[in-house]
Amino acid sequence: MQWRTCVAIHAQKYLAFLRLSEEVVEMEHELNELRKHISAQGIVVQDLMSGVCRELDEWTGAIGDIQEAEQNLHNCEPEDPLSNKEEDHKRVFLENVDVLLAEHKVEETLEALDAEERSHPELKVSGDTSSSEPSSYKSAFLKRKAMLESKLVEITEQPVVGVLELKKAVSGLIKLGKGALAHQLLLKSYGCRLQKSIEAFLPLCPSYPETYSATLSNLVFSSISLTTKQSNLMFGDNPVYTNRVIQWAEWEIESFVRLVKENAPPSETVNALRAASTCVQASLSHCFVLESQGLKFSKLLLVLLRPYIEEVLELNFRRARRVVLDFTGTDDSLPLSPRFASPLSIFATSSDSFLIDCGMRFIFIVKDIVDQLTPLVILHFGVNTLTRISHIFDKYVDALIKALPGPSEDDHLTELKEAIPFRAETDAEQLALLGTAFTVAEDLLPMAVSRIWTALNESKEAGSGLVENLMSLPTNTIEPKDWRRQLQHSLDKLRDHFCRQYVVSFIYSRDGKTRLAAQIYLNSKEEDLFGDSDPLPSLPFQALFGKLQQLATVAGDVLLGREKIQKILLARLTETVVMWLSEEQEFWGVLEDDSAPLQPPGLQQLILDMHFTVEIAHFAGYPSRHIHQIASAIIARAIRTFSARGIDPQSALPEDEWFVETAKTAINKLLQVTSGSDTSDIDEEHIMMNDEEHIMMNDEDISDSDESPSSLSTVDTFESFVSAEMGELESPVYLTDPES
Repeated sequence: MQWRTCVAIHAQKYLAFLRLSEEVVEMEHELNELRKHISAQGIVVQDLMSGVCRELDEWTGAIGDIQEAEQNLHNCEPEDPLSNKEEDHKRVFLENVDVLLAEHKVEETLEALDAEERSHPELKVSGDTSSSEPSSYKSAFLKRKAMLESKLVEITEQPVVGVLELKKAVSGLIKLGKGALAHQLLLKSYGCRLQKSIEAFLPLCPSYPETYSATLSNLVFSSISLTTKQSNLMFGDNPVYTNRVIQWAEWEIESFVRLVKENAPPSETVNALRAASTCVQASLSHCFVLESQGLKFSKLLLVLLRPYIEEVLELNFRRARRVVLDFTGTDDSLPLSPRFASPLSIFATSSDSFLIDCGMRFIFIVKDIVDQLTPLVILHFGVNTLTRISHIFDKYVDALIKALPGPSEDDHLTELKEAIPFRAETDAEQLALLGTAFTVAEDLLPMAVSRIWTALNESKEAGSGLVENLMSLPTNTIEPKDWRRQLQHSLDKLRDHFCRQYVVSFIYSRDGKTRLAAQIYLNSKEEDLFGDSDPLPSLPFQALFGKLQQLATVAGDVLLGREKIQKILLARLTETVVMWLSEEQEFWGVLEDDSAPLQPPGLQQLILDMHFTVEIAHFAGYPSRHIHQIASAIIARAIRTFSARGIDPQSALPEDEWFVETAKTAINKLLQVTSGSDTSDIDEEHIMMNDEEHIMMNDEDISDSDESPSSLSTVDTFESFVSAEMGELESPVYLTDPES
């Protein structure tokens, strides 16, 4: 069996060998036929060449100048090899360039064209228009050069071109002498890259309402920085190209600001303020970095962003004003730290929780706004912010004024659409209201805005660095004392309203009659004044002393630890009384009437009342120069009025020392009255006395009042009157000498 198999295999191999031999024979036959064909073609070519030479000889013989033809033939024969070689070089070069272009080998193509130009200077484009038409080879060369330029432009415009490829293409265009086009394409390419990055990020903006502006800023200014570096690296510091980079960057910054506005949260929200602040901080920081590259965009950026920042600030402060004046809102979840809440909590009672809520709401909204501001925003918009805060505080004070008794001068306030839910009726409630306002202005607001003052002070002390190199600060600066003066103006408005309504309720009775009337000084008689060994001031001024004593006692409890507020308030109350007296035309009209029965005791009583008022202030620890001046003016006017009626002050009045000592003695005597004697309100029939009644200080002259009960306290009780001591009475104050 194996033998048969071997025989079969050998038979197959033999047959294959026979077939291969036959194919070799056939191939040899075909080769012989091909040789014959080539030989025949050679004969044809030889015959053709012989025919051409023969015809050429015949042509030269026909013109009859064989010698010249031979000479021409002699001259042409040496040039033919060189000319053919040059033509072959040109043809081969153009073919090679075409192949390189077809294979997109731009670098090799550029090198080949550059080498050919160096070898043949006539191929370079010349501005000489007088030259003849370019040769066919130069035209072909320039055509290939234009094709390479198109290839390079196409590379730069590819959507996903790499940085390395872009740089090679731009460099190639520069070598081709297309620098302006190359720079334009460089800016266009980086602009497209930036646009794609922005388009990819924009859908994410709502997810990052506070920081999206910083991300956009990083994208834009990083692209500007990178483009500037590449431009300087590839084109040098050519001013033409630098200006183009600046123009391109300015356009991108304008587009950036527009995108920030379009994708911002609602302008009245805290998120919008935070986003705007972050935008300014990040963008101006990038501008500082670009300063080192010779690019200054900070002023442009601020010009573009300022309207947007001011709009966000304005709308946030409008919202803050609505929150502060929204007396129906609840304040259960105000996250105020104890250092802000504790100072107000001392005024918290069951009746005035509204005051505490209102004060905490005001501080919370202000602090919330200030906390959103970044350092660079504070440098440029801090003054604006402080001014707006002072305006809101003024509106807050207007709301508190509405809670005080008496008509308000600010009834035009449109924000207070609803009635104030709280009315401060009692002295304690009114003092708590004043204490809350003063605490907010003097303690809490400075803490809330401390970040602003710290940043502004550091910018002044720096003198160099970020602020100096980055931008110049705005000219509208503000000093802390000026800002506090704005707050103080609002506090003065609140305090003056309280004092006016308090004094008016003291001076006028319920039926509108004046308790402090001129008839007191018309009906005075000498025995009334000197019937007692120690003369006393008139009843209204005795009542004033009791009112101030009572108020000081309440203030000692309500305004505990705030002696400054107590002194200012009591001084202003005393000052308001003498101011009213100096300006009350009805009072002076009665005295200056020619029919008025003026007598020296009346003048003496009026002068004693003025000395008594000044001594009250001096004794209580709040001597006011203004009180002294007004009282001196009242005395001077009274002396002129009585002198005009023939009363000689020199002979009718005792020495100044007598008035000072008498006023001090009166204070001591009033302090010794038992605590059971009430002096808070003088009975109208005792104050509005007729000619027969006497001005005496006794228990019957001082009556109870249902509305505001008070009493003349003992010396121990009166120590609450801003902790005054009896020793202060030893320094006399003479009203007739304004300089004393």
